[in-house]
Amino acid sequence: MTTPLLTAHALLPAYDRTALVPRIVHLGFGAFHRAHQAVYADILAAEHGSDWGYCEINLIGGEQQIADLRAQDNLYTVAEMSAEAWNARVVGVVRNALHAQVDGLETVFDALCQPQVAIVSLTITEKGYCHSPATGQLVMTHPAIVADLAQPQRPGSAVGVVVEALARRRAAGLAAFSVMSCDNMPENGHVMKNVVLAYAGARDADLAAWIADNVTFPSTMVDRIVPAVTPDTLEKIARLTGVRDPAAVACEPFRQWVIEDNFVAGRPTWEKAGAELVADVIPFEEMKLRMLNGSHSFLAYTGYLAGYQHINDCMDDVNFRHAARALMLDEQAPTLRVKGVDLTHYADRLIARYSNPALRHRTWQIAMDGSQKLPQRMLDSVRWHLVHGGSFDLLALGIAAWMRYVGGVDEQGAAIEVSDPLLPQIQAAVRASEEGDARVQALLGIEAIFGNELPHEKAFTGKVMQAYRMLCERGAKATVAAFANGAGA
Repeated sequence: MTTPLLTAHALLPAYDRTALVPRIVHLGFGAFHRAHQAVYADILAAEHGSDWGYCEINLIGGEQQIADLRAQDNLYTVAEMSAEAWNARVVGVVRNALHAQVDGLETVFDALCQPQVAIVSLTITEKGYCHSPATGQLVMTHPAIVADLAQPQRPGSAVGVVVEALARRRAAGLAAFSVMSCDNMPENGHVMKNVVLAYAGARDADLAAWIADNVTFPSTMVDRIVPAVTPDTLEKIARLTGVRDPAAVACEPFRQWVIEDNFVAGRPTWEKAGAELVADVIPFEEMKLRMLNGSHSFLAYTGYLAGYQHINDCMDDVNFRHAARALMLDEQAPTLRVKGVDLTHYADRLIARYSNPALRHRTWQIAMDGSQKLPQRMLDSVRWHLVHGGSFDLLALGIAAWMRYVGGVDEQGAAIEVSDPLLPQIQAAVRASEEGDARVQALLGIEAIFGNELPHEKAFTGKVMQAYRMLCERGAKATVAAFANGAGA
């Protein structure tokens, strides 16, 4: 198949794509994966002769993404955006692309049961793991899990698909693969192992034991800011490359990948493309989740309430800029275990990345799925401070801003389109409570987010209530200014 992408004004795949072997099956062909893990594989193929290719699979949604990719011979464009210039590369490492609801589950399992498959990786967002963010354990009553256990050979969830694939490989005498989560969760490999073994155990104890003995679940830390693709983004990429690509994605120049080196059937030499292979990813995960993702969520909720549509708009406000940096260094950095990293330099680099005017990363996008993000981005740090007597005023403000945001009405009285897997519970808590302290107390009662202990910690609830009252009375801009200048809770 010929495609116009091979004539694009971009770095093109000059390697022999037919020599690539799809040893990695990836679940979740979204924008982040396209701009991150697949780029590492493309660099390895282009610069180091790697023959590791991808089979991409979407289970639910994203039918058009797969169709667009197929229509252009599984090629797509990644544009790196900086204030100075945009640079594009056409990624060529995808050898096959499937959709479970279009091609059928049997086709998906055929791909997962190819003998050469060594790794199954995932970017399915936090909610795709069907787990409780507060505990990291599988929610056995989750509708998707209940449905899959009722017909395990016809699963719909990623957890069910991975376990069924492993069951089929075991029955066929094939070797197991490693399962690698690339989602933003603390100990993402451990979470994946927990949910897979719990689900497999509910299905078949012998299968669960085989998985425990034969499968590894390496944790990873991934970092690259990848805003949601918009028509404007696609238009800019088309002007840059001279070719219209509906599967294109744009991102910042920075990228980072820290990987636990624990694979049962081999792996690419990712380190040659700049990845870090380590024995323990957890300290790096915590650093990124708390300093980057935690400050991102803080800016998303306070910024949206203040009327800022993009993160770089927040950075143009000196008070938001100062508050984000103070959150990173004064409240998140003390909780970390990472060694050998200059955290002040890391924070300053994050602020510079947030200020990139080309990214246009929407606060609304980052604000999505807050119930799944708050525990690891903010609440774990609060728990550390409660034990160690540290200050967490800005963390409390971030949590209060989430509560104000999920109330569903902004400071101008306009409706907020809240997107969250726990939205029914959140809306029930909002409807059942008066504005103010009662609203805070009602939202704190959602155990899946806050657990059992935090809602009874008066040092915590008092700070959140005070910050919430300030947001209601003074608005987000004035409240962030007060906290940035030391006059907060």
